Amino acid sequence: MLNSPAHDGRPEPGEGPREHLTEEGRTAELRPPLRRVSGRAVGVWTVRMLLGVALKLVLISVVAVMLTNLSLSWIPDRLSENARLLPIAYGVYGLVKVAVVPSWRYRVHRWEVGEDVIYTRAGWIARSWQLVPVNRIQTVDHTQAMLERVFDVATLRVQTASFAGSSTIEGMDADEARVLSEELAARAATLRDDAT
Repeated sequence: MLNSPAHDGRPEPGEGPREHLTEEGRTAELRPPLRRVSGRAVGVWTVRMLLGVALKLVLISVVAVMLTNLSLSWIPDRLSENARLLPIAYGVYGLVKVAVVPSWRYRVHRWEVGEDVIYTRAGWIARSWQLVPVNRIQTVDHTQAMLERVFDVATLRVQTASFAGSSTIEGMDADEARVLSEELAARAATLRDDAT
């Protein structure tokens, strides 16, 4: 299984994390969440990265022109002579980044809602796993930025009383995010009412 932690007796798809006792106490065995974000999220991430790379490329080009044309004594001659290579180097780096990162993010970003827990996996180089108990949910936000509206995706934010317990699922299908936000808000309210 792609990017899953190595261990025996993994929970089956559809099951939440399994708990077992060790000498140190209870631990949970994680598996990758089953659901991927929408494939259209790749478009959102690609356009965002292209805009960021283009803006930085303009700034680096301005700096390179200034370094080339200004004769300041504190700027080394070697830097002034080779400053025109800075935009080229950054442009190549930016194109590789735009070509690789969005599809990589799509492969890694996953989410799943179980009966009593929401868990997500995110990250590119560093991985982040978050498990949010449904009974701890304070608010559920369903948002769509302008670019997300163009691609018909949304971001779902589940917040608990603890900042560390909050979770974000970016790039969900817009309709699915709306339905899930309503469902989670209702389930959280029911669980809180049952606890009182």
